[in-house]
Amino acid sequence: MLVATLSTYLGLLVAAAMAVPNPPHPDGFHLRPTHQRQKRDWIWNQMHIDEEKNVSLPHHVGKINSNVNRKNAKYLLQGEFVGKVFQVNSETGDVYAFERLDRENISEYHLTALIVDKDTNENLEPPSSFTIKVHDVNDNWPVFPHRLFNASVREMSSVGTLVIRVTAVDADDPTVADHASVLYQILRGDENFAIDDFGRITVKNKNLDREKQSQYEVVVEARDAQGLRGESGTATVLITLEDVNDNFPVFAQDMYVFTVPEDVRVGSSVGSLLVMDPDEPQNRMTKYSIVQGEYRDTFTIETNADLNRGIIKPMKRLDYELIRQYMFTIEATDPTINLQYLGGISSRSKARVIINVSDVDEPPVFQQHFYHFQLQENQKKPLVGSVMARDPDEARHAIGYSIRKTSDKGQFFRINKHGAINNEKELDREVHPWYNLTVEARELDSNGLSTGKESIVQVHIEVLDENDNAPKFAQPYEPKVCENAPPGKLVMQISAIDADITPKNVKFKFTLNMDSSNFTLTDNRDNTANLTVKDGPFDRDYAKVHYLPVLISDNGMPSLTSTNTLAVAVCKCNDQGEFTFCEEVAAQVGISIQALVAIFLCILTITVITLLIFLRRRLRNQAKASGKNVPEIHEQLVTYDEEGGGEMDTTSYDVSVLNSVRHGRAKPQRVALDARPPVYSQVQKQLRGAPGAQGGPGEMAVMIKVKKDEADQDGDGPPYDTLHIYDFEGSESVAESLSSLGTNSDDSDIDYDFLNDWGPRFKTLAGLYGSDPREGLIF
Repeated sequence: MLVATLSTYLGLLVAAAMAVPNPPHPDGFHLRPTHQRQKRDWIWNQMHIDEEKNVSLPHHVGKINSNVNRKNAKYLLQGEFVGKVFQVNSETGDVYAFERLDRENISEYHLTALIVDKDTNENLEPPSSFTIKVHDVNDNWPVFPHRLFNASVREMSSVGTLVIRVTAVDADDPTVADHASVLYQILRGDENFAIDDFGRITVKNKNLDREKQSQYEVVVEARDAQGLRGESGTATVLITLEDVNDNFPVFAQDMYVFTVPEDVRVGSSVGSLLVMDPDEPQNRMTKYSIVQGEYRDTFTIETNADLNRGIIKPMKRLDYELIRQYMFTIEATDPTINLQYLGGISSRSKARVIINVSDVDEPPVFQQHFYHFQLQENQKKPLVGSVMARDPDEARHAIGYSIRKTSDKGQFFRINKHGAINNEKELDREVHPWYNLTVEARELDSNGLSTGKESIVQVHIEVLDENDNAPKFAQPYEPKVCENAPPGKLVMQISAIDADITPKNVKFKFTLNMDSSNFTLTDNRDNTANLTVKDGPFDRDYAKVHYLPVLISDNGMPSLTSTNTLAVAVCKCNDQGEFTFCEEVAAQVGISIQALVAIFLCILTITVITLLIFLRRRLRNQAKASGKNVPEIHEQLVTYDEEGGGEMDTTSYDVSVLNSVRHGRAKPQRVALDARPPVYSQVQKQLRGAPGAQGGPGEMAVMIKVKKDEADQDGDGPPYDTLHIYDFEGSESVAESLSSLGTNSDDSDIDYDFLNDWGPRFKTLAGLYGSDPREGLIF
C-alpha cells in the first residue's frame, strides 16, 4: 500500500512537471534567461518508510529525481545519518536504508539532496532539503510509570467512591488509530474494587470494614486496543482503609472494685475502667456517666482515648468517718457515631462500680480556710480572735497551736492552747496596717507530744485606724515676700495632710499661734489657708526672716493639733515684683505638742546623766590626787567656829591625818636653802631691780606669794595654825575640798589671767594667782 501511495505521488509530480508551458533547457538551469522566473528543478520533497520493516536490508526508501538530464550528473546526500543509516545511488538517485528504523526512537530524518557534475563536483542545481518520515506500527504495549501505587479510602464508603486513578503510557503514535489506546482491567481484587477505561479505581463493595481488614492489594493490567500486552504493563495498588467512628465502646467487665485511702488528692485517679473500642484513638469519643447512685457530685470519669480507658477522679475530699463505701452504676456511649454506618442502631454499655475508702491518720483540719480579725490601733486587747482545728479521725486527738515565726511581725502576738490570739503590744496602723500570721495546728497524743500530723492556716489581722496623728503641712513650704509688698498681698496658699486614714469629710483648721503685725492667715474652709501681708512694706534691716507658728487642727474624735512653722523670707525685688535676692532660710519645722514634750524630756534626761558623769569623774580625779578615797580624808581643823568638816567633823586637832595624806603622795623634792638666796633678800633684790620699785603693798603681795609657795613645797612641816582653810563637807556631801593643803600651786593647770578682765574688785586676786610678767627676770 505504501509503494502504491508513493507511485501515485510521484506520478502527480511528473504530470505537474509536464504541464509546465516552458520546459527547461536540456543543458541546465544556468542557460535560462535571467528575466524569467526560475522553475522548480526538484520534483519531490518527502519520503516515507515503515518502522521495523521485516524485509532484508537494505530497504529501498525512495528516489530523488531532478529534471536535469545530463550524462555527467551524479546524486549526493548530506546529513547526520548519511553513510550510517541512509545511502543514495549516485547514478539513479535511489535512497536505501541499511538499518531497521524505530519510530519511538527517531520519527523523522532530515537530509539534503545534491546533484553535481561528475568531473568538477560543481552543483548543477541548488541543494534541496527533504524529510524521511518513519511510519508507526503497533509494536509497543502500555507501561505504568510505577510498579506500586498507594491509595486510601474511608471504610464504609459507598459504591463508586473514587480511590485512585492509575495511568499507563503507550509509546506508539497516538495519531494512528488504536496504536496508543490503553485498556485496563483488575487481575486481583476485583471483588471489592473496579476500574474503568480511564484507569479510575472505585469502591465496589460498600461494606469495607477496617476493623476486619485494614488494607487491600489490587493488581491492575494495562493493554492496548489490539491486545498487545507485556510484563511491564501491570502494577500493584495498595489500598488502605481509613478509620471512621463506627464502633460503640463496650466495658471489658461488668463490675469494677477499687480501694482508695481517704486522703487521696482531689482530681487524682482512683481507678480506671477498661472499655473495648476497635476504632482508632482519634475516633474514640467515649462518654461516661453515672446513671444510678447519689455520687454524681463526688466523682467524675474522664476519657483516655489512647488507652481505651475511663479514669475515675474524686471531685471533693473523701472522708472515711462519713462514707466508707461508694456504689454506683456507670454507662459508656459514643454520641459522635454516625448511625448511618450502623443502620440506625444505638448502643450503650453499663457496668457496676464499688469504691471502698480506707482510714488514714489525717492532720488537723481548720474550720475555716483563712481567718480575718480586726484590732483597733493603740489598744492592748486581751483577745484578737480565735482559730479552731479538729482531728478528723475517730481518735479525736487534742490539738496544739503555735504561730510560725515567718517574720518579725509575729512577735506582737501570742496564741494559747485553745487557739486564742492575743496581741502583746499596742499596734500602730501607720507603721503596719496589716499583720499576716501563719498559725500551725499540731495533733497531740495522750502525753501532750506531737504525733507529726500538722496543718497551717493563714490569719490576717487588720489594724483599724484612730485619730492619733496630728495634721501637718502638705509639703515643706518656702514662702517669700517682697520687702515693698503692699497690705493684702497674697504670699502663699498652704494645705495640710494627715497620716491617719483621711475621711471624705475631713476638715482642717488653720490659725496663727501668735498675733503678727505683719501677716494674716485666712482659713478658706476648704482645707487650705491663705497667708497675706497685713502691714507692709518690710524692713530687711530689722528682720530678714519672719517665723510664723501655724496651728493645724483636724476634726477627728478627739481633735488633734500640731504647730508648724512658716519661715517667710523678706526678699529684695525689682520694679516688676520679681525676687532678686533672698537669704537662705532653715528648714521649716512642723512639730506637734506631744513631740515637743517628748523632745524636752529627752534633753532633760541627757543633761542629768551628763552632770552625774561629770561629778563622778571629778571625785575620782581628786581621790587619785590625794592617794585615798575622798570619804577617808577628814581635815579635822578647828577654825573660827566654822561649820568645819561637816557631820563627820570633830573639835579635836589631829595632825596625823594631814601627815597620812602627805605620806600617801610622792615626797616633793626639797631645795637646799643654801642653794638659793634668802626669800626676803630675793624679794628686796627683785624690787630694787624693778624700775620705779618702791616699798608698799606690792612688796607685801610678793612676800605673801613667796611664803605660800614655800608652804606648798614643804611637806615635812606642819601647817600653820593661823592659816584659814575650808575643809570637806564630809563623806555624805558631794562638794569637793576647798583646801589648798592638798594642792600644788606650781603644778596647777588653771589659767587665772581671766581675772584681769573681771574689773577692779578682782585685781588683787589676779595679782596673786595670775601670771607675773616679771617671771622671766633673772634674780
